[in-house]
Amino acid sequence: MNLFSEFGMVHVFFISAALMTAMLVEIGYAVFSSGAKDRKRVNRRMAAGENDGVSQKDILIQLRKERGMDQDGNLILPMKWLNTLFVQAGFTVGLKKAGLYYAIYLVVTIIALIYFTQSITGILIGTPIFAFLFPVLWLRRRRSKKMRAFADQLPEAVDLITRSLKAGHPVPVAISSVAREMPDPIGTEFGLVSDEITYGSDLVTALISLYERVGHDDLPLLVSAVSIQSTTGGNLREILEGLSTVIRDRQKMKRKVHAISAEGRMSAIFLSALPVILFIVLLLLMPDYYMGIWHMTTTWIAFGGLGFWLVMGNILIFRMVSFKV
Repeated sequence: MNLFSEFGMVHVFFISAALMTAMLVEIGYAVFSSGAKDRKRVNRRMAAGENDGVSQKDILIQLRKERGMDQDGNLILPMKWLNTLFVQAGFTVGLKKAGLYYAIYLVVTIIALIYFTQSITGILIGTPIFAFLFPVLWLRRRRSKKMRAFADQLPEAVDLITRSLKAGHPVPVAISSVAREMPDPIGTEFGLVSDEITYGSDLVTALISLYERVGHDDLPLLVSAVSIQSTTGGNLREILEGLSTVIRDRQKMKRKVHAISAEGRMSAIFLSALPVILFIVLLLLMPDYYMGIWHMTTTWIAFGGLGFWLVMGNILIFRMVSFKV
């Protein structure tokens, strides 16, 4: 006898809903329980240290390799700017896995271009944009996001180091307290500084390596303060207290400038989105509107030129509304 005739569609619906609810509960429990467990670990370096039989030096090497460096902290790729961008973006998958993901993305992109354009000219124009420009822009956006998170944590980290120095702890111990108590991205970054000091690097060199890994504009102030104190002497605690105030004032000024220049950025976004939206609306309302010229090489050359000038206009507007503080 047929299942639907025996139980009816209503019974099948309720059974399916019950099974789906049970699956969602299991998935939610797995996600939130693992998230709570990860939060207890504070940051990635602390989580890596929970593995039994793994030394702190092995953890240092592992974290360096995950970020796209060799075991000594040097860049691997011949294109140093790309390797630096990858490191500062904060990836933890390593260059090999990142290269594999990029190869899959590249194959899918080329297949999509062949399917949608069916033109050699369209493929030649679209491949550099989707295979090179978009990944680089995505890396830059991810780096900017990480830098903003790092900037929000940096004054608190400097205050934590200052309080530790007030308690009488040496500078390496004060830096390690940031690695123990603060979440990523700053927790793991200062953890790497602490490990590099432990395994032979001096404090100034470790902080310079921190600046190369992160690239934030406020880190040279910290490097300079520590370097001057280590060579000429002085009260490092007072220097760091003043540095924390300077960093906070700089962040306030950056936010003010960002708010004032918001109108220019929104204009660029709307001016860029308007032609794309109109193009999509025309395709939806009149699908045959471009069919007469879709197969022509001149059409794709024109689209490429329009896209180029659109990007150049955006770059010009964002350069006009971007200020360094």
